[in-house]
Amino acid sequence: MSTDDQQSVLRRLWLPASSIRYRLALLHAILLFGVAAVAVGAIYQNVARVLDDEPMSRHSVFSELIGDSPTDDSSDGLQVFEEAVNRRALRQLRIYSVVALAVLFIASLLIGWYVSGLVVRPIDRITAVARRIQGTDLSRRISLGGPPDEFRELADTFDDMLDRLDTAFEMQRHFIQEASHELRNPLAVLRTNLDVVMDDPASGPDDFRAAGEVALRATSRMSSMVDDLLLYAHHERPDIHRDPIDLASVVSETVGDFAAAAATAGVDLRAEVAERLAVVGDPVALRRGLANLLSNAIRVSDPGTSVLVAAGHDDEMVWISVRDEGPGIDPDDVEHVFQRFWRGDLPSAREHGRSGLGLAIVRQIAEGHGGQATVRSTVGVGSTFTIWLPRYVDR
Repeated sequence: MSTDDQQSVLRRLWLPASSIRYRLALLHAILLFGVAAVAVGAIYQNVARVLDDEPMSRHSVFSELIGDSPTDDSSDGLQVFEEAVNRRALRQLRIYSVVALAVLFIASLLIGWYVSGLVVRPIDRITAVARRIQGTDLSRRISLGGPPDEFRELADTFDDMLDRLDTAFEMQRHFIQEASHELRNPLAVLRTNLDVVMDDPASGPDDFRAAGEVALRATSRMSSMVDDLLLYAHHERPDIHRDPIDLASVVSETVGDFAAAAATAGVDLRAEVAERLAVVGDPVALRRGLANLLSNAIRVSDPGTSVLVAAGHDDEMVWISVRDEGPGIDPDDVEHVFQRFWRGDLPSAREHGRSGLGLAIVRQIAEGHGGQATVRSTVGVGSTFTIWLPRYVDR
């Protein structure tokens, strides 16, 4: 027999012995055997002590049997006989005790094996389901049922974990499909224009210049998309460090950064910010989220209109709102504005190279800080986007 075969045999022999069921059965048998051994030993010691402490030959009934004046020889003979009887009784008691303990150990081992099999059966079911689960199919569930014991709680926890994993994987698949679709369009435009110019022998400098301009716009779109994808992936990380900060200064600085852009667009940018807005967060991420809202608000606003940035707090939450006087959002689209790759005016968005991730990043930043992002909009009047964050109270 080869070394591999020997190891395989030893592994098959060792695996049952290393199982929880085997250890439970052995522990049950050892404990029951120990209790029985103590009980039998105590009985044996008590019987032996009684027989040794009070020989029956000293009782008056034996004196009557041998007469009023027993001789020394008769008394000695009775005592020797009684001791022989006692020794035989103790020997038989020892034999019966050892046999009883051996039978009890084997019986307790078999009973413990059966009972432990009933106890660990839910674990076998959990293990079987876990082995059948694949990375591409997380639809299986344990659904253990039965009384609400520890195994039921373990199975329910495992099912909840599978639900979360299934949701996360499904979102990842959708994200990859959406990102691939968004990147495929500019690549297709770029390749088509280059193929047309390269395959036409009559193409001149103007044709190549036009194709180059199309390629420049396509690469600009892809560059913007890649940058936003990297930002989106960055804010998905759970290990981002956050500290207590004054959000009022972040809002004031960000509004100041967009003053020139608003003036160029002919938009009146105003701010109403409370003196102190204490939150726990990442100032860079919060500035980026507010910048996305301001950029969108200025873009959709006509010259001569205004954009108002307001920030304040109540007892529990701190809020930042950006209100514009743009065209507003259709009621059917309000619930989709924070979704990935949503763009209200699709042709215009693609023409200007927008990725459709700006508002998704805003929502991600808000939720990553324990808050949320909301929107209120009326067609023809304007929209108000608000970031809500938990207020930090220094104890």
